[in-house]
Amino acid sequence: MPALRSKDESLARRCIGLSAGGFAVCLTALTLAAGTARAESANAVPKFASAIFGWQSNLEDWEDPPPGAGHGPIKNDPVYPFRNNTEGNRAGTGATKRITNTKDPVLKPWAAAQIQATNDEILQGVRDIPFTAQARCYPGGVPGQLLWPFEPVYFIQTPKEVWMIWQRDHLVRRIYLTDKHSEKVKPSWFGESIGHYENGDTLVVDTIWLSTQKNSYIDNFRTPHSEKLHVVERFTIGKDGKSLTAVVKVEDPDTFNAPLTLSKRWFKVDLPMIEVVCSENNDDHFNQNLYPIPQAEKPDF
Repeated sequence: MPALRSKDESLARRCIGLSAGGFAVCLTALTLAAGTARAESANAVPKFASAIFGWQSNLEDWEDPPPGAGHGPIKNDPVYPFRNNTEGNRAGTGATKRITNTKDPVLKPWAAAQIQATNDEILQGVRDIPFTAQARCYPGGVPGQLLWPFEPVYFIQTPKEVWMIWQRDHLVRRIYLTDKHSEKVKPSWFGESIGHYENGDTLVVDTIWLSTQKNSYIDNFRTPHSEKLHVVERFTIGKDGKSLTAVVKVEDPDTFNAPLTLSKRWFKVDLPMIEVVCSENNDDHFNQNLYPIPQAEKPDF
Protein backbone atom coordinates (compact mmCIF):
# COMPACT_ATOMS: atom_id res chain seq x y z
CA MET A 1 0.00 0.00 0.00
CA PRO A 2 1.40 3.45 -0.83
CA ALA A 3 2.23 5.89 1.92
CA LEU A 4 -0.90 7.59 3.19
CA ARG A 5 -1.37 11.31 2.91
CA SER A 6 -1.73 13.28 6.16
CA LYS A 7 -5.55 13.32 6.07
CA ASP A 8 -5.54 9.53 5.53
CA GLU A 9 -3.26 9.08 8.56
CA SER A 10 -5.77 11.07 10.61
CA LEU A 11 -8.60 8.86 9.34
CA ALA A 12 -6.61 5.75 10.31
CA ARG A 13 -6.17 7.02 13.86
CA ARG A 14 -9.92 7.67 14.15
CA CYS A 15 -10.67 4.07 13.09
CA ILE A 16 -8.95 2.70 16.18
CA GLY A 17 -11.34 2.03 19.05
CA LEU A 18 -14.55 2.09 17.02
CA SER A 19 -17.19 -0.65 17.24
CA ALA A 20 -16.98 -3.55 14.80
CA GLY A 21 -19.48 -1.96 12.42
CA GLY A 22 -17.92 1.46 12.67
CA PHE A 23 -14.45 0.02 12.18
CA ALA A 24 -15.58 -1.77 8.98
CA VAL A 25 -16.99 1.47 7.54
CA CYS A 26 -13.84 3.34 8.51
CA LEU A 27 -11.62 0.64 7.01
CA THR A 28 -13.58 0.82 3.73
CA ALA A 29 -13.00 4.58 3.57
CA LEU A 30 -9.33 4.07 4.29
CA THR A 31 -9.05 1.43 1.55
CA LEU A 32 -10.71 3.77 -0.96
CA ALA A 33 -8.27 6.52 0.01
CA ALA A 34 -5.32 4.17 -0.52
CA GLY A 35 -6.76 3.13 -3.88
CA THR A 36 -6.93 6.77 -4.92
CA ALA A 37 -3.29 7.21 -3.91
CA ARG A 38 -2.33 4.19 -6.00
CA ALA A 39 -4.23 5.50 -9.01
CA GLU A 40 -2.55 8.88 -8.70
CA SER A 41 0.85 7.17 -8.51
CA ALA A 42 0.09 4.98 -11.55
CA ASN A 43 -1.03 7.97 -13.59
CA ALA A 44 1.98 10.10 -12.66
CA VAL A 45 4.21 11.10 -15.56
CA PRO A 46 7.84 10.08 -15.03
CA LYS A 47 10.40 12.73 -15.87
CA PHE A 48 12.40 11.52 -18.85
CA ALA A 49 12.80 15.00 -20.35
CA SER A 50 15.03 17.94 -19.57
CA ALA A 51 16.99 20.57 -21.47
CA ILE A 52 19.92 20.05 -19.12
CA PHE A 53 20.25 16.26 -18.93
CA GLY A 54 20.14 13.27 -21.25
CA TRP A 55 20.62 9.50 -21.03
CA GLN A 56 23.83 7.83 -22.20
CA SER A 57 25.08 4.28 -22.61
CA ASN A 58 28.64 3.19 -23.29
CA LEU A 59 27.58 -0.31 -24.36
CA GLU A 60 27.12 -1.06 -28.06
CA ASP A 61 25.07 -4.26 -27.89
CA TRP A 62 21.96 -5.67 -26.29
CA GLU A 63 22.24 -7.12 -22.81
CA ASP A 64 20.56 -10.29 -21.58
CA PRO A 65 16.92 -9.90 -20.48
CA PRO A 66 15.63 -10.50 -16.95
CA PRO A 67 15.54 -14.16 -15.87
CA GLY A 68 12.65 -16.11 -17.33
CA ALA A 69 12.05 -13.66 -20.18
CA GLY A 70 12.77 -16.19 -22.92
CA HIS A 71 15.25 -16.00 -25.78
CA GLY A 72 17.69 -13.12 -25.42
CA PRO A 73 19.63 -11.20 -28.09
CA ILE A 74 21.41 -12.64 -31.09
CA LYS A 75 25.12 -12.95 -30.27
CA ASN A 76 28.48 -13.76 -31.81
CA ASP A 77 29.45 -17.11 -33.24
CA PRO A 78 31.21 -18.95 -30.36
CA VAL A 79 34.03 -19.83 -32.75
CA TYR A 80 34.72 -16.12 -33.18
CA PRO A 81 34.55 -14.45 -29.74
CA PHE A 82 33.65 -10.78 -29.96
CA ARG A 83 35.47 -8.12 -27.93
CA ASN A 84 34.82 -4.42 -28.27
CA ASN A 85 37.63 -1.88 -27.99
CA THR A 86 37.47 -1.69 -24.20
CA GLU A 87 37.35 -5.46 -23.72
CA GLY A 88 40.09 -5.99 -26.30
CA ASN A 89 42.37 -3.51 -24.57
CA ARG A 90 41.80 -5.19 -21.22
CA ALA A 91 42.56 -8.61 -22.71
CA GLY A 92 45.56 -7.33 -24.62
CA THR A 93 44.19 -8.75 -27.86
CA GLY A 94 42.61 -5.66 -29.41
CA ALA A 95 39.06 -5.50 -30.69
CA THR A 96 37.61 -8.32 -32.74
CA LYS A 97 34.85 -8.29 -35.38
CA ARG A 98 31.21 -9.23 -34.99
CA ILE A 99 30.78 -12.64 -36.61
CA THR A 100 27.17 -13.57 -35.89
CA ASN A 101 25.92 -16.94 -34.69
CA THR A 102 23.81 -18.03 -37.66
CA LYS A 103 23.24 -21.43 -36.04
CA ASP A 104 20.95 -19.92 -33.42
CA PRO A 105 17.73 -21.99 -33.80
CA VAL A 106 15.56 -18.91 -33.27
CA LEU A 107 16.49 -17.66 -36.76
CA LYS A 108 14.40 -18.57 -39.81
CA PRO A 109 16.55 -20.03 -42.63
CA TRP A 110 16.37 -16.91 -44.83
CA ALA A 111 17.51 -14.69 -41.96
CA ALA A 112 20.40 -16.99 -41.07
CA ALA A 113 21.46 -17.08 -44.74
CA GLN A 114 21.38 -13.28 -45.03
CA ILE A 115 23.47 -12.85 -41.89
CA GLN A 116 25.92 -15.51 -43.06
CA ALA A 117 26.45 -13.57 -46.28
CA THR A 118 27.58 -10.58 -44.22
CA ASN A 119 29.76 -12.88 -42.09
CA ASP A 120 31.41 -14.19 -45.26
CA GLU A 121 32.20 -10.66 -46.42
CA ILE A 122 34.21 -10.16 -43.25
CA LEU A 123 35.80 -13.62 -43.09
CA GLN A 124 36.84 -13.48 -46.74
CA GLY A 125 38.26 -9.99 -46.46
CA VAL A 126 35.71 -8.35 -48.78
CA ARG A 127 35.04 -5.81 -46.02
CA ASP A 128 37.38 -5.07 -43.17
CA ILE A 129 34.69 -3.77 -40.82
CA PRO A 130 31.12 -5.07 -40.39
CA PHE A 131 28.26 -2.61 -40.85
CA THR A 132 26.91 -0.75 -37.82
CA ALA A 133 24.33 1.99 -38.23
CA GLN A 134 25.95 4.58 -35.95
CA ALA A 135 29.36 4.19 -37.60
CA ARG A 136 28.01 4.78 -41.10
CA CYS A 137 25.39 7.45 -40.32
CA TYR A 138 22.30 5.30 -40.92
CA PRO A 139 19.19 5.46 -38.74
CA GLY A 140 19.21 2.53 -36.34
CA GLY A 141 15.53 1.66 -36.76
CA VAL A 142 13.45 0.15 -33.97
CA PRO A 143 14.74 -1.20 -31.70
CA GLY A 144 18.29 -0.88 -33.08
CA GLN A 145 18.44 2.90 -32.60
CA LEU A 146 18.57 2.33 -28.83
CA LEU A 147 22.07 0.89 -29.25
CA TRP A 148 23.74 4.15 -30.26
CA PRO A 149 26.55 4.53 -27.71
CA PHE A 150 28.73 7.26 -26.18
CA GLU A 151 26.38 10.16 -26.93
CA PRO A 152 23.13 10.95 -25.08
CA VAL A 153 19.53 10.60 -26.12
CA TYR A 154 17.16 13.34 -24.95
CA PHE A 155 13.40 13.30 -24.42
CA ILE A 156 10.67 15.87 -24.97
CA GLN A 157 7.33 15.12 -23.26
CA THR A 158 4.01 16.75 -24.13
CA PRO A 159 0.45 15.66 -23.26
CA LYS A 160 0.06 13.98 -26.66
CA GLU A 161 3.57 12.98 -27.75
CA VAL A 162 6.99 11.92 -26.50
CA TRP A 163 10.02 12.65 -28.66
CA MET A 164 13.35 10.86 -28.44
CA ILE A 165 16.16 12.95 -29.92
CA TRP A 166 19.64 11.51 -30.34
CA GLN A 167 22.52 13.95 -30.11
CA ARG A 168 24.26 12.25 -33.04
CA ASP A 169 22.69 13.71 -36.17
CA HIS A 170 19.70 14.87 -34.06
CA LEU A 171 17.62 11.92 -35.23
CA VAL A 172 14.05 12.20 -33.92
CA ARG A 173 11.62 9.42 -33.04
CA ARG A 174 8.01 10.35 -32.19
CA ILE A 175 5.83 8.35 -29.82
CA TYR A 176 2.11 9.18 -29.85
CA LEU A 177 0.34 8.87 -26.50
CA THR A 178 -2.70 6.95 -27.69
CA ASP A 179 -3.94 3.37 -27.41
CA LYS A 180 -4.65 2.64 -31.08
CA HIS A 181 -2.44 2.26 -34.14
CA SER A 182 -3.38 3.73 -37.50
CA GLU A 183 -5.10 1.32 -39.87
CA LYS A 184 -2.41 1.77 -42.51
CA VAL A 185 0.89 3.64 -42.46
CA LYS A 186 3.71 3.61 -44.99
CA PRO A 187 6.54 1.60 -43.37
CA SER A 188 9.54 3.68 -42.29
CA TRP A 189 12.79 3.45 -40.30
CA PHE A 190 11.04 4.22 -37.00
CA GLY A 191 7.58 2.93 -37.93
CA GLU A 192 4.56 4.09 -35.95
CA SER A 193 5.05 4.17 -32.18
CA ILE A 194 2.21 4.60 -29.69
CA GLY A 195 2.67 4.68 -25.93
CA HIS A 196 1.36 5.20 -22.42
CA TYR A 197 2.75 5.62 -18.92
CA GLU A 198 2.57 2.98 -16.20
CA ASN A 199 3.33 2.85 -12.46
CA GLY A 200 4.62 6.40 -12.34
CA ASP A 201 8.07 5.37 -13.61
CA THR A 202 7.60 3.60 -16.97
CA LEU A 203 6.86 4.52 -20.58
CA VAL A 204 5.47 1.61 -22.62
CA VAL A 205 5.90 1.92 -26.39
CA ASP A 206 4.32 -0.29 -29.07
CA THR A 207 5.76 -0.03 -32.60
CA ILE A 208 4.71 -1.52 -35.97
CA TRP A 209 4.94 -0.48 -39.64
CA LEU A 210 8.75 -0.83 -39.70
CA SER A 211 10.36 -0.88 -43.12
CA THR A 212 12.83 -3.43 -44.42
CA GLN A 213 15.12 -0.92 -46.09
CA LYS A 214 18.67 -2.05 -46.78
CA ASN A 215 20.77 -2.15 -43.62
CA SER A 216 17.75 -1.96 -41.31
CA TYR A 217 18.71 -4.32 -38.49
CA ILE A 218 17.56 -4.88 -34.92
CA ASP A 219 21.13 -5.01 -33.59
CA ASN A 220 24.81 -4.61 -34.46
CA PHE A 221 25.05 -8.29 -35.42
CA ARG A 222 23.16 -7.44 -38.63
CA THR A 223 20.00 -9.35 -37.68
CA PRO A 224 17.30 -8.50 -40.26
CA HIS A 225 13.53 -8.39 -39.91
CA SER A 226 10.39 -8.45 -42.03
CA GLU A 227 7.57 -5.90 -42.19
CA LYS A 228 5.75 -8.03 -39.61
CA LEU A 229 8.18 -6.81 -36.95
CA HIS A 230 6.34 -5.80 -33.76
CA VAL A 231 8.34 -4.18 -30.94
CA VAL A 232 7.19 -3.41 -27.40
CA GLU A 233 9.60 -1.37 -25.24
CA ARG A 234 9.29 -0.64 -21.53
CA PHE A 235 11.44 2.33 -20.48
CA THR A 236 11.75 2.54 -16.69
CA ILE A 237 13.51 5.19 -14.64
CA GLY A 238 15.46 3.85 -11.65
CA LYS A 239 14.33 4.68 -8.14
CA ASP A 240 17.28 7.04 -7.72
CA GLY A 241 16.31 8.91 -10.90
CA LYS A 242 19.82 8.46 -12.27
CA SER A 243 19.35 5.39 -14.46
CA LEU A 244 17.08 4.30 -17.30
CA THR A 245 16.39 0.72 -18.38
CA ALA A 246 14.59 -0.64 -21.41
CA VAL A 247 13.22 -4.17 -21.69
CA VAL A 248 12.33 -4.80 -25.32
CA LYS A 249 10.18 -7.61 -26.73
CA VAL A 250 10.67 -8.32 -30.43
CA GLU A 251 8.18 -10.43 -32.36
CA ASP A 252 8.46 -11.23 -36.06
CA PRO A 253 7.02 -14.62 -37.12
CA ASP A 254 8.57 -14.35 -40.59
CA THR A 255 12.10 -13.92 -39.16
CA PHE A 256 12.19 -15.62 -35.74
CA ASN A 257 10.85 -18.91 -34.43
CA ALA A 258 10.13 -17.30 -31.06
CA PRO A 259 10.05 -13.79 -29.58
CA LEU A 260 13.31 -12.16 -28.50
CA THR A 261 13.62 -10.18 -25.27
CA LEU A 262 16.41 -7.60 -25.11
CA SER A 263 17.65 -5.25 -22.42
CA LYS A 264 19.45 -1.88 -22.45
CA ARG A 265 20.65 0.52 -19.72
CA TRP A 266 21.55 4.21 -19.68
CA PHE A 267 22.88 6.60 -17.03
CA LYS A 268 21.89 10.23 -16.60
CA VAL A 269 24.36 12.83 -17.91
CA ASP A 270 23.94 16.42 -16.75
CA LEU A 271 24.78 18.00 -20.08
CA PRO A 272 22.72 19.95 -22.62
CA MET A 273 22.53 18.68 -26.19
CA ILE A 274 25.25 19.84 -28.57
CA GLU A 275 25.36 19.75 -32.35
CA VAL A 276 26.94 16.59 -33.76
CA VAL A 277 26.89 15.90 -37.50
CA CYS A 278 27.66 12.28 -38.31
CA SER A 279 28.40 12.33 -42.03
CA GLU A 280 31.23 14.87 -42.12
CA ASN A 281 34.59 13.27 -42.98
CA ASN A 282 33.21 9.73 -42.97
CA ASP A 283 34.87 8.69 -46.20
CA ASP A 284 36.70 5.38 -46.62
CA HIS A 285 40.13 6.88 -45.89
CA PHE A 286 41.92 3.55 -45.39
CA ASN A 287 40.32 1.64 -48.30
CA GLN A 288 38.46 -0.80 -46.06
CA ASN A 289 35.50 -1.14 -48.43
CA LEU A 290 33.19 0.44 -45.84
CA TYR A 291 29.49 0.69 -46.50
CA PRO A 292 28.89 4.11 -48.08
CA ILE A 293 27.07 6.66 -45.96
CA PRO A 294 23.52 7.57 -47.01
CA GLN A 295 23.35 10.13 -49.80
CA ALA A 296 20.31 12.22 -50.74
CA GLU A 297 19.28 11.82 -54.39
CA LYS A 298 17.95 15.36 -54.49
CA PRO A 299 18.13 18.38 -52.17
CA ASP A 300 15.41 18.98 -49.60
CA PHE A 301 15.01 22.61 -50.64
